[in-house]
Amino acid sequence: MYYESKKIDLKNITYKTEELLELASNRYKITIQIANRAKRRKYEDVDIIDDPINKPIVRAILEIVDEITEPEIISD
Repeated sequence: MYYESKKIDLKNITYKTEELLELASNRYKITIQIANRAKRRKYEDVDIIDDPINKPIVRAILEIVDEITEPEIISD
């Protein structure tokens, strides 16, 4: 996956989180989607390293923001 091998800037994470909350019509629903994706990723990826930058919740936030802001990624 794109985010696994790349270190992510903490300011970028904050910016993307704010962007996601601004784009979401229902903050509760998007929060549940992020939590479910992170939980699923945690159980799918057995080799998760305890790196605070690449935690499943951070990856879930960044993936969902990309899905919302760049829908052409999904359609390819």
